[in-house]
Amino acid sequence: MSGERQTLTGADGAPVVGYVEDVRDGRPWARHVEELGPGAVDAVMSRLPGWAVSAPVELARRLVARGARTLRHAHRMRCDLSDVRPAADAAPDGLRFTPWDREPAEVFPAWFAAYPPGHPDRRSRKMTLDDELAPLMRGEVMGPLLPCGVLAVRDDAGGGGEVVGGVLVTDSNDGPWVTEVFRHPDRSPRGLGSLMLSATLSRAAADGLGEIGLAVTEGNPARRVYETLGFRPAGTSITVLI
Repeated sequence: MSGERQTLTGADGAPVVGYVEDVRDGRPWARHVEELGPGAVDAVMSRLPGWAVSAPVELARRLVARGARTLRHAHRMRCDLSDVRPAADAAPDGLRFTPWDREPAEVFPAWFAAYPPGHPDRRSRKMTLDDELAPLMRGEVMGPLLPCGVLAVRDDAGGGGEVVGGVLVTDSNDGPWVTEVFRHPDRSPRGLGSLMLSATLSRAAADGLGEIGLAVTEGNPARRVYETLGFRPAGTSITVLI
């Protein structure tokens, strides 16, 4: 992740697009795109082929009209942790919350099951352990993991326990970021996501973090849960593939 601000210029040499350079799903990624002048669409389409571009809605739609493919329409949200109420930090009966101290292979079944076909956050390509989840857990995708995240595991007598859900928080280029909120739809109770996220926010506040962010895909009903827990809108963008 570079996080460096870059500028594209038009035919006359004047700045037309500003963006932060990064990487998304193995592709170069222009995020926080800002239109600076006439010719922005031409510059992006000619200079950034193969890139993922996260742009304001109106600019993204003009890019789509020129042949770009929509990857995700998302709303950024932020939570002021000074307003977070301390959570009971207690998992439902039969479960317990633990740190992210498991191997990716132990987390993968619940993570994969949480995004079935038709889910608004189902990846457009095959979701894999080695190419997606493991690099994420190693801190290679969205930054290093922060300790406030939790896993929900079955409270069995052996002390191991099956992973059935989790909230993963990373130290991203945009600050502390809730990168994943997931639960196994068949192996965990409804409402677990809200309980895990509430516990995570309480731990983040106790760790001295001032704010935490996330992105929710357009049409995902989880947005209402995030609003209930204190997340507020912070901008909307559409990510397209040029």
